Amino acid sequence: MRISSVAIIPIRPRFADRYEEAAVRMRAIDQRTVFRITCDNGVVGYGDYRCAPPPSAVGEAMVGRSPAAFLRDESLPLGLNAACYDAVGKHLDVPAWQLMGSRQRQRVPVCAWTRPGDAETMASEITRAAEEGYLLFKVHTSQHYDVLEQHRAIDDVAPDGFRMHYDFNHNRTAAAVLPIIEQLRSPRVACIEDPLSLSDLEGWRQLRQRIDVPILMHVPPLGGIQEMLLGCADGYIIAEYCGGFGDALIRAHAYARAGLLNVFQLTGGMLTKAFALHFACTLPAGHTINLVDQYADDITDDVIDIDSGTSPVPEGPGLGIAVDEHKIRELAGRCDLVESDLAVPRHLGRLRLADGRILYTPSIPDLRQLLGFEEGTVRGIDFDVWEDDGSADFAEIDRHVTENGYWFGGDLD
Repeated sequence: MRISSVAIIPIRPRFADRYEEAAVRMRAIDQRTVFRITCDNGVVGYGDYRCAPPPSAVGEAMVGRSPAAFLRDESLPLGLNAACYDAVGKHLDVPAWQLMGSRQRQRVPVCAWTRPGDAETMASEITRAAEEGYLLFKVHTSQHYDVLEQHRAIDDVAPDGFRMHYDFNHNRTAAAVLPIIEQLRSPRVACIEDPLSLSDLEGWRQLRQRIDVPILMHVPPLGGIQEMLLGCADGYIIAEYCGGFGDALIRAHAYARAGLLNVFQLTGGMLTKAFALHFACTLPAGHTINLVDQYADDITDDVIDIDSGTSPVPEGPGLGIAVDEHKIRELAGRCDLVESDLAVPRHLGRLRLADGRILYTPSIPDLRQLLGFEEGTVRGIDFDVWEDDGSADFAEIDRHVTENGYWFGGDLD
């Protein structure tokens, strides 16, 4: 079996309905790419990923070779790796996980996700995720919101057994992080990702010894094995942004043998979720993060269910998910929409400080640069996006911000 053609197809799925008024907050994550590998024996393999389309030369270099040659390729986009697993699995009539290792579990914990939002938004997202069957939720903390207020709002609505995976953005010192972690300590917090700067490996090692909340490292600067030997973290985020799928396979099994946790982050649609489940089931523990809950549209006929926080590993050959070519064409067609249909609306950022003042900024600002405080160290802040409503107030403040870069003022509305 040899590859006869590789199609690289950008698509633009619509966001879930709850994001109808959140174009600024959710921008950019609707850019996905479908990868279709057609082989000389008629087998077709599909993959999908949340990424821009790579150059056509990437696919052209695969033509004439077996898709099996690319299963562990570390240079390919992850969606192309997925398409190769789909094609080889279909050819051999085996599920993709058999090409990765031995299945160690029938179902895998899955994690919901959203972009950061205010306390009310986070409470709504947790309620939504729980209703959909999730028991884990990942969200990045943000310099624009008070994480302690967010957490209190989450705790008020989350059902028993529901837990949070907080991502601290690898941008803080231990002096800033330790008081926050101390106040977040509760059974509700499953883990904290990237609590410290990735350059401070000794700080990671010491932090791990000082707290009882598991810490996870994403994109280890030395490649992941040295960090494991140094004892920097209780677990590692693997696959996305971390050296390709071959690297993910190697590190995942090394971490598992060392008694550390793997978290499988591969983001896209239902095909990507299937790929992650096949991979994750060959390891004894760890949840997946997929972003499949962000979209109203997808290219598959099948939906992988969620029950009690877990999803089953697909049973069919390859990725085990049926793809609808009509849906691919439809979502690819949305990439041809005129720019005005896809553009983020004109807007201002509006940060409310604890003393009642409001900082107006162009879009979503870098508050560390403007205010000088580390993320998470300012209490009582809140942020929203003010879209151009045609009012004189918006025009006046927009003029101030355009002239000065930002503006402290009263709430004119």
